[in-house]
Amino acid sequence: MSKFIIGFVTALLIIGGIWFFVNSQSEKAELQANTSMIQQQIQQVGKLIVTEAYYSQVFTYNNSQKLFLNLVSADKKAMILAKAKATVEYDLRQMETKVDAENKTVTIVKIPDPVINIYPEFEYYDVTQDFLNPFQGKDYNKIKTSITSQFRKKIDESDLQNDAQERLVSELLNIFILTKSMGWTLVYNEIEIETQEQMEELKK
Repeated sequence: MSKFIIGFVTALLIIGGIWFFVNSQSEKAELQANTSMIQQQIQQVGKLIVTEAYYSQVFTYNNSQKLFLNLVSADKKAMILAKAKATVEYDLRQMETKVDAENKTVTIVKIPDPVINIYPEFEYYDVTQDFLNPFQGKDYNKIKTSITSQFRKKIDESDLQNDAQERLVSELLNIFILTKSMGWTLVYNEIEIETQEQMEELKK
């Protein structure tokens, strides 16, 4: 009888050991799969153009030069119809993250700042110029720089960047949803992100 009990206990120990080993390997494989999936999800996010806006305005350019001891005035002027497309981009390839598989934690170390790009186009009308003061390359460069600067000022005063921030949060929300669905924790600024409202505070 004692031999039967010893044999039965031994069998249970062997079966338990096998079950523990198989279960442990299964959990390890699942953890590795989840880690790989999260890393791929983060890596797949590239340059994100979150907002576009279009602007148009008419500008006048005047330039006058005094020549021959200020006895002669040489003038040139033009009317410019300027159109511009502005984009706000986040290069999320520069976003720094840290994946801790052991503790099932994804930490957002750094979110890149937005980049504003302006793509201006110019149409010139009513161009007049004196022989002694013709339009040159430096004039067109000056016009482009000045108008682009004015467009950028308008953009800075608009809600374009705020709209872009909202779009960014919606993209980061995908990472939040993925980590939560797998039982992982998302951390930013040493704070565990538990709700969507906390996500919306990330860039404020």
